[in-house]
Amino acid sequence: MLRIIRQRRGLCARIVRYGLRWFGVCLCVVGSSAWSAAPTSYPSRPVRFIVAQSAGGNADFIARLIGVELTRRLGQQFVVDNRGGGGGLIAAEMVVQAPPDGYTLLLVGSSFGVNPSLYKKLPYDPLRDLATVTLASTAAQILVVNPALPVHTVQDLIRLAQAKPGQLNYGSSGNGGGPHLAGALFDLMAKTQMTHIPYKGASASIVDLLSGRIQLVFATMPSVMNHVRSTKLRGIAVTSTQRSPLVPQLPTVAEAGLPGFQSGTWQGILVPRFTPPAVISTLHREIAYSMQTAEIKQKVESEGGMVVANTPQVFALWLRDEVAKWAKVVKAAHIVLE
Repeated sequence: MLRIIRQRRGLCARIVRYGLRWFGVCLCVVGSSAWSAAPTSYPSRPVRFIVAQSAGGNADFIARLIGVELTRRLGQQFVVDNRGGGGGLIAAEMVVQAPPDGYTLLLVGSSFGVNPSLYKKLPYDPLRDLATVTLASTAAQILVVNPALPVHTVQDLIRLAQAKPGQLNYGSSGNGGGPHLAGALFDLMAKTQMTHIPYKGASASIVDLLSGRIQLVFATMPSVMNHVRSTKLRGIAVTSTQRSPLVPQLPTVAEAGLPGFQSGTWQGILVPRFTPPAVISTLHREIAYSMQTAEIKQKVESEGGMVVANTPQVFALWLRDEVAKWAKVVKAAHIVLE
């Protein structure tokens, strides 16, 4: 009997001993997992800032302004990597496939919101496969006409275009580009029928506008401001929701006759889907602070732009509306890429 009791005591001791060992192992595993999952200081290495445009464009200009300021504020290099071509599809697909760790950012322009309507099949879903950080800035277009055209206001243009369907020609930098879409939106809202003349680049359309071969263009501010100031071209209105500081005397198209009209260029920043919310919050906070500095605001406004720097949530809703809006325009105008 005594031997049986001793055996049972030994068994209990072994159970307790092995139980303590397993408990210790579990503590080590849990502790190790907790340590590896714990957030580290972001960023701890250089960040790749992919721009869906070739070097020298407006998106590249904005990206480099932001990149310099983020490098200074966060202590890691934000390296701008220009990946133009394919209407921004190349750059977007690269970021969609990148690890969602905050070390690959994407800066896109206006084409990002139009591509779902222009391409039959995208290699990604712009509203599902990327997470929004902020709408960094917007820039108005300016509606300019050749001075020989008897048009001084938006209402003048609407009346003339309605009286002469198909006889007014507006130029653009190419099929499906911003100036083309602005003209198509104008036609849709004003119930006019102007003729779109696509060019291989904005400068060629401005040359023909100056010579009178075409009658009007929805142009970017930098491309025509010198001609407007010299009265070689006549500015009629701007396409933004607010008047531009560069030409405060010009009304918006919306206030001058087409309520709700809004077009122009924009630059937004996104990251791969599933990027940690804490990383997105850090990026938004730092980018918003950078964009509001006097130096960057002045540089953006000097190019005809306006700083926005809204929240990820507001940008996501705005982007959804943008995609839906241009889908209607593309369908109504029967715009297809050649």
